[in-house]
Amino acid sequence: MRTVPLGEVITAAGQRAGSHKDLPVYSVTKHAGFVPSLEYFKKQVFSRNVKDYRLVEPGDFAYATIHLDEGSVGIAPQRGLISPMYTVFRADPSRVDPKYLIRFLKSPLALAHYPQLGKGAIHRRKAISLTALSTLPAPLPPLPEQRRIAAILDQADALRAKRGQVLGHLDTLTESIFQEMFASEPSTAKVEEIATQIRTGPFGSQLLHSEFVDEGIAVLGLDNVVSNEFRWAERRFVTPAKYEQLKRYTVRSGDVLISIMGTTGRCVVVPDDIPTAINTKHICAVSVDGARLDPAFLRAAFLWHPEAREHLRSQTKGSIMAGLNMGIIKAMPVPVPPIDRQREFAERARRVTVARTSATATLAAEDELFASLQARAFDGRL
Repeated sequence: MRTVPLGEVITAAGQRAGSHKDLPVYSVTKHAGFVPSLEYFKKQVFSRNVKDYRLVEPGDFAYATIHLDEGSVGIAPQRGLISPMYTVFRADPSRVDPKYLIRFLKSPLALAHYPQLGKGAIHRRKAISLTALSTLPAPLPPLPEQRRIAAILDQADALRAKRGQVLGHLDTLTESIFQEMFASEPSTAKVEEIATQIRTGPFGSQLLHSEFVDEGIAVLGLDNVVSNEFRWAERRFVTPAKYEQLKRYTVRSGDVLISIMGTTGRCVVVPDDIPTAINTKHICAVSVDGARLDPAFLRAAFLWHPEAREHLRSQTKGSIMAGLNMGIIKAMPVPVPPIDRQREFAERARRVTVARTSATATLAAEDELFASLQARAFDGRL
């Protein structure tokens, strides 16, 4: 496959907007390319004075000058304006197919080259000028072959997008199930009234940073509750001897862990199969009587029940990240419906988790296949 400098098939574009102030303003994103700025950001983030913005015509390319290494490049769908932070160029349609070119510019091959083209002192904020981009080696097969490659990659990417949509639906399904079953259920107790134990981990000199070791008894912290998912791999350790001093902080299967420092307000349930572990001072561990309260239900109530959320918002002045503490958690109101309904919810939530795990694995495999297709597409093996 013949390779040419990109500058052979592109030219600068994007004159100043001048009097074209009534045209729609676009942003260029990593995943979606050109998107209406107001629609993407839900508010006006662009300047009200757009005379220095760039005018783009349908089919023009634009990229974020300091974010091209992340793949922030797209093709203008219609005439519009974009911020001067973007660089605009036009491709020669007699030599390069636009769909092929955008696929190449977002490919791992191109992304690997971008850091070499940037200028600037700050990591991941290096500007890539059009002059520098023009030196990028671009594989350039005949136009019919370009169109064939673009069609294959478009089809494969569409399958990945559908899988991503399924995953996005599953991400919100558990909350929807909870809202359907319990949103109107009134709170009848506080957490401290239904918990068998509420505790944080060791404080101050009880556990120093220097006492962490490479292996031993696990210590669970903020990293283990990221995104409201229990992550066993993210952990530190103390020696068995140190653990003997801290046994009272041992977490148990079924404990509900709530982060109360740093990225606070995350909530997970400790699974049944983890080895011995303790929690840090950044985590509040709530143990419950399983005959009265299902841990999965309590986690969901913390995350989604209207009265519980209103309590957290009012007590932390609207920012759970800024001020959650043990007292607020103990006083949080929760409903206590019949245990069989709680368990019904927990089982439905478990099935969603199983489906989500399967969909995540499938999407990862499809991502790997797509990367392989891209590599083959731009070295002549597709």
